Amino acid sequence: MTSPLITPLRWPAEAIWEAVAPALPGFTVEVLPEVDSSNTELMRRFRGSPSGSDGSPGIAPRPEPTLLVAEQQTAGRGRLGRNWQSLRGDSLTFSLGLPLQPADWSGLSLVVGISLAESLDPGNDSHQGSRVGLKWPNDLWLSGPRGERKLAGILVETASLEGIRYVVIGIGLNIRAVTLPALPAQTAAPPAVAPMPPGCLQDVFPGMDAAQALLRIVPPLVQAVQAFEQFGFAPFQARFARRDVLAGRAVQLSDGTRGTAHGAGENGALLVHTAAGMKEITSSEVSVRPVNGSAGTPSGGQQAC
Repeated sequence: MTSPLITPLRWPAEAIWEAVAPALPGFTVEVLPEVDSSNTELMRRFRGSPSGSDGSPGIAPRPEPTLLVAEQQTAGRGRLGRNWQSLRGDSLTFSLGLPLQPADWSGLSLVVGISLAESLDPGNDSHQGSRVGLKWPNDLWLSGPRGERKLAGILVETASLEGIRYVVIGIGLNIRAVTLPALPAQTAAPPAVAPMPPGCLQDVFPGMDAAQALLRIVPPLVQAVQAFEQFGFAPFQARFARRDVLAGRAVQLSDGTRGTAHGAGENGALLVHTAAGMKEITSSEVSVRPVNGSAGTPSGGQQAC
């Protein structure tokens, strides 16, 4: 049986370059049909490689700002080393790499999430009954009649070389609905926490494809990252609070501690009121306990970075 033909996407590389390059000198846009991981590829380019023992030439480090779009990834990565699926046309996966020197790195993933959510859902309104919210520290959720679903994930990585600090921001966004295989019994979620089902952008904007979403997302994202470099997370705090899906909800940390989420502080830390008092969480994984039969964890979804 012949596989159905996939219509090639027309990526708006030139339009993105024209919008971003004036504020980010040396910026380039590249689209690859397939790569292991867009984050890994940009990190390889930044670090370069030394000359081989056989006399083969090395590869010079490339610290220039780059947007790398991967139509498909074979070894996409999520936070805490999770593997993520990436299917051509069903998801948008890209990484933005650039030199960055903020005084404090705390809260960068939240700023990225704010920018994405505001680009996709500008008025924080209900589009087709859905709403884009932010789950600390690196997920976008859809909330609507079908419950809460995971729309996107963010993976931020940094590296230093010869005095240059380079950040790679990986984003995976579900575009079309995809049926996921059932989890094996041994990896099923514990009874206290149900798996988060994936949502997709076409639930919110039925006609939008990956290329259109990329053009909508990238220019404001670059502006947000540059604002973060200058001013840190504090000016973004209220904008995060407006979309915070954990605020006031029971949460469970990766060490088993339970409490109630009270938003993000000026440094981007999650505030959780526990039996021992208020705690600032800066790196622990957080999962939401079942509420009215609906709950989620950071696992699940189609995105990869």
